[in-house]
This record gives sequence, C-alpha cells and structure tokens, in this order.
Amino acid sequence: MADEPALTVDVISDVMCPWCYIGKRRLEAAIARLPDVTVQVGWHPYQLDPSLPKEGKDRATYLNEKFGGRANARSIYDHISEVGRETGIPFAFDRIEVSPNTKDCHRLILWARADGLQDEVVDLLFKAYFEDGADLSKSETLVAIAEKAGMQADLVEQLLETDSDLDKIEHQVDRARLMGVTGVPCFVIDGRFVVNGAEAPETLAAAIMHARETRSFVPEDSLS
Repeated sequence: MADEPALTVDVISDVMCPWCYIGKRRLEAAIARLPDVTVQVGWHPYQLDPSLPKEGKDRATYLNEKFGGRANARSIYDHISEVGRETGIPFAFDRIEVSPNTKDCHRLILWARADGLQDEVVDLLFKAYFEDGADLSKSETLVAIAEKAGMQADLVEQLLETDSDLDKIEHQVDRARLMGVTGVPCFVIDGRFVVNGAEAPETLAAAIMHARETRSFVPEDSLS
C-alpha cells in the first residue's frame, strides 16, 4: 500500500565479519523479492574483537592467535569464499594485511545516517576490506570511502581526529550484548522479530512478510 509506513530492519553487524557482508547481500535479495513492501534498513554496531588496538593488528599474527595460523583458518575461509561466490561477493582474504579495530568504521556508519548514506558506506567498507584488502584502521581509508559515498570528506577527516561519538558506539555495542546478541549479523525486524545469522533470502523475506502481516502499530522506538 502506498500509504503504508516503512517496515524497519535494524542490522547489527561488524564490518570485519564476512558473514555480515553475505548477510547484507542476502537481505538485499530478500527485499527485492518484496516489491510491494517498503523497507527501511538501519545499521548498528557490534565488535567481534574490541580488544584489537586502534591501529589494528598484523593479519598473520591475528590469524595465528585466533586459529593457529593461516593454514587452519583456510578451511573456514574457503567455505565462506564458496558462499560468497554464490552471493556475488569475490572475497579476497589473502589481500588483507591488517585486522582492524572497527570502532572508527562504526563512527563513519553512524555519521552517514544523517546524509541517508549508511547503506552506501557499509557496502564500500565491506568491499574495501574483503575485496581490496584495504586497511580500515587508517583514517585516510575511511575518508576516501566517505568521499566516494558522497559525504563531506573534510568534515569526516576532522571528526576522526576527535573522540566524537566514541562513547555512543561503545554504548550501542554494549546495548546489543545486553539484548543477547553474541554473533552477527543480527536482523531486528519491525522492532519485534529477530533473525540471527546470514539466513537465506527466502527466510529473511518470509520474516519481513510475517512482520508486515502481524503489524498492528508503528513501533515507537527502534535501535537508533
């Protein structure tokens, strides 16, 4: 219906999570299946590894600590790469040299909301990291992404030099954990239904339709 209010899908994710990239593509495919439903997507922070230093960590060192080395990690990433190919994502894990602390990435995503550019920024962050091997811990990388998305790059550059909104990001990450989120992506549909993991497009589409069909009011609050 033309006058039907948008149905919200709040996505809790981390840009260093390959399943979150897959989840984004699957959500897009799900929404494409529902041309008569207006969906408003919002992105919210989670950190898989908040202990990483601000400058990130050498990828080889990180994989050794997490998986016991690249060889042990390869079987996991080979499976993710296969799923990625099916989803249209050319993962290039071998290009990644730095595992980043993603707090500044989440600040950039937060700032992008004011310009209505969250989706574009999230997409560019995923692509830069997983396809190009870009170092997301570097301010210049984030400024370039902001500019490409259409944000005010000079303002972003200035803000990244400050602590602006760091406390807000930390609060939102804590809030997600208090909600019981232990893994991402996590999709909160219409503020009422939760889908955990990068589920298939048909599963996400069914959840969105169920939320629409059982809707009796516009949610007063979202994760924003």
